[in-house]
Amino acid sequence: MAEVHVIGQLVGASGFPDQSLFCKWGIHTGSAWKILAGMRDGQTQVDAPVDGQMAYWAHPIDVHFATKGLQGWPKIHFQVWHQDGFGRNELYGYGFCHIPTSPGQHTIECPTWRPTGTMREQISQMFLGGGPQLRNPDLIYNGAERFHLQTTAMGKVHLQIGIILRNFDKHGIEC
Repeated sequence: MAEVHVIGQLVGASGFPDQSLFCKWGIHTGSAWKILAGMRDGQTQVDAPVDGQMAYWAHPIDVHFATKGLQGWPKIHFQVWHQDGFGRNELYGYGFCHIPTSPGQHTIECPTWRPTGTMREQISQMFLGGGPQLRNPDLIYNGAERFHLQTTAMGKVHLQIGIILRNFDKHGIEC
């Protein structure tokens, strides 16, 4: 079986309207993929930088996969949350990106978005916080139904990832 080792970190986030951000992340793969070692999902700590600066998480990612085929190549998906002074959490954005297919070091900026909701929900969100969230989080990385959503662009999640490929040449795939 061919193997993919993903080693890196969620560096942080920038471009969001408020500070005190944290991120829930996960890696989605197709059915031909099997996890050999590492965690498929996780959550960062909250970072509260000075105004205008990037939120830094430096959260490690270390996952080792085996695969029988290329279909269902891994995607990493994010939920960025804001924590207010009272400890309440508000969704600030969803996003995903494909894990690079070429070996080596990669720096990735992943754009995020959040559902807009109705005018009433937007006004309620302005005064009370909260806001619409996805009922089915699979919509983050599965575009089949995502085109129905009305969304607002948010900030970016920054990643540094190293990819190690093994035994792909034995299966007729050149790296």
